[in-house]
Amino acid sequence: MNTPAPYRQPVPGSTAARRAALRARAQARTTQVPGAGTSRTTAAGQAPPDPPSPAPTSSAQGPLRQPSSTDRYGSDVLSADPHRVGPAAVRPQSAPLRVSRGLVVEDRQTGFVGAVVAVEKSGGQHLVVLEDRHGTRRAFPLGPGFWVEGRPVLLEPPAPARRRPTGPRSASGRRLTASGSYAVEGEETGAAKVARASRIWVEGRHDAELVEKVWGDDLRHEGVVVLLLEGVDNLARVMAEFAPSPTRRAGVLVDHLVAGSKESRIAQEVAAMPGGDNILVLGHPYVDVWQAVRPERLGLRAWPQVPHGTDIKHGTLEALGWPHDSQADVAHAWKRILGRVHSYKDLEPSLLGRMEELIDFVTAPGTR
Repeated sequence: MNTPAPYRQPVPGSTAARRAALRARAQARTTQVPGAGTSRTTAAGQAPPDPPSPAPTSSAQGPLRQPSSTDRYGSDVLSADPHRVGPAAVRPQSAPLRVSRGLVVEDRQTGFVGAVVAVEKSGGQHLVVLEDRHGTRRAFPLGPGFWVEGRPVLLEPPAPARRRPTGPRSASGRRLTASGSYAVEGEETGAAKVARASRIWVEGRHDAELVEKVWGDDLRHEGVVVLLLEGVDNLARVMAEFAPSPTRRAGVLVDHLVAGSKESRIAQEVAAMPGGDNILVLGHPYVDVWQAVRPERLGLRAWPQVPHGTDIKHGTLEALGWPHDSQADVAHAWKRILGRVHSYKDLEPSLLGRMEELIDFVTAPGTR
């Protein structure tokens, strides 16, 4: 039968002895009154008094104090690396700095020193052009690797200059959109909102480009998307797929919507479809949207009359004496026509009223 060995005191100087001394010292600290230096005794079952509240941290006293010439570590040694931050830093970190004309910069790798004379963009990256005192110019990629006044910097492109808004204005000075409505102040030009469920359709690409140029700002502000029908013959199918409802409306702009035309017959059929009350089909009397541009904007007294059965675009170009043999000629001619349109004043009233009515229809209260 094994018997326990008698307890022996640890050998002085051994690891066990050092550990015992540390435990005794820690126990002695916990039984002393803070600041008094004397031991305290507590009655059995009586809780000792609460310890003093800790001193407020630096965050409660305000922002952390950064290293300086008189205080190498600042208020918190862990908040900043004194080797990278502060006047005593031996490897200071690069500070971001926007480039400005006339700023004197040194390239660390080559030692070239010069004043900034230009910032260019080449090969997808920004280059800063420096000119030294001899008139020699060299270009360097923006970024790290530069010194300014003996400190490393990370050069950044200059801040973009804010341009004053241009365009038409009302008599009181308020900015107007190309459609003649008041522009929403404080709203970034061209910024789109979340798209509405309601939509507007136009027949072709030229219609869409003309609508965008005149009503683009209004449509983006309202969140209305304009889609292509690719021909009025597709109207019934597109509306059936869209499935309009009282809160999800459809507006349609078609060419040559006059009594007895194919377009008017299709519009009547669509109005009789289920949900037809939520579809509004409007149009202008012209065979093609080109003719909705005021002819005087192109130096014409009137648009030429094209014989029935002749393609309206090719016939118009031929009558005007413009190139008309290929589709590229048609595209070039439309670009020329669209370039003469700057606002609603360049369009015929028969188109203006219909488009405004369609926008009001799909943005009416209760729609989404």
